[in-house]
Amino acid sequence: MDPAPLRSSFSPPHPLDLAQTLRPLSRGTADPTMQWDASGVWRTLPTPLGAATLHLAQNRGTVDATAWGDGAEWAIAAVPELLGAGDDAGDFDVSGNPFLLEAQRRNPGLRLLRTGLVLEMMIAAIFEQKVTGKEARRAWATLVRAHGEAAPGPAPSGMRVFPSAGAWRLIPSWEWHAAGVDPQRSRTAIAAASVASGLERTLALGRGGAEVAKRLRSVPGIGIWTAAETTQRAHGDADSVSVGDYHLPAVVGWALIGSPVDDDGMLELLAPWAGQRQRVMRLIEASGFAKPRFGPRMTIQDHRRH
Repeated sequence: MDPAPLRSSFSPPHPLDLAQTLRPLSRGTADPTMQWDASGVWRTLPTPLGAATLHLAQNRGTVDATAWGDGAEWAIAAVPELLGAGDDAGDFDVSGNPFLLEAQRRNPGLRLLRTGLVLEMMIAAIFEQKVTGKEARRAWATLVRAHGEAAPGPAPSGMRVFPSAGAWRLIPSWEWHAAGVDPQRSRTAIAAASVASGLERTLALGRGGAEVAKRLRSVPGIGIWTAAETTQRAHGDADSVSVGDYHLPAVVGWALIGSPVDDDGMLELLAPWAGQRQRVMRLIEASGFAKPRFGPRMTIQDHRRH
């Protein structure tokens, strides 16, 4: 008989929008590690103590958490930070920008999460390097389903746990190929898995920053964009900006000044909020703003044909 689940309740001292806060973790409706249903959200976790399934249900100002599996205790303990308990907005002030001020007013429950799971967030970001979201989500679902263990407890059918570092290192080249992951990204993912324990140790350095980014970028194939995407989710970095993103500078430019900019222009626009630049990005995302639909689009690459 499976052990009884662990339960707890988290009552944050601030408004909390569960869906907006967890949005950066979603890898599409077919994501085997995260699913929403009428009862709340289900998420699997590869914790240091073993696999876990976590269910979160929001009831007004309280979030009820239930966890199953060997990693249940770790999963329950991590809920407050997952939901933004350590997120400090400090003196964040958008009163001088009407767009951001309205976005903040409409999204008072947006918090910056911290998963505490570096390898998982890094490999998800590696899959997104220089490809469309559709390609990245397909690769993620294919390989996690094939190599992750079944979710503990009564998780929705088909949910799996992010594979261990050892499992990633053993995936044969033809499986990467079949999943649509090119050799450069697969080599990078394997390199990350090979130093997984070192990656996790960066969590002790805090919620991001230059030293964390430096250590993550010491992995071959990890550049400024992938390191930023990782620290935003794993460490809860409120300031990291995904420089080198195909769409992001134009989105920031259109949202803040009504015209597109490049990476340098984006950083200039975000400079007044140094220390909280990722918070600005999340507010723009939460607002539902979309840049005008014109100009070239990224072409989906099918690496399985080669």
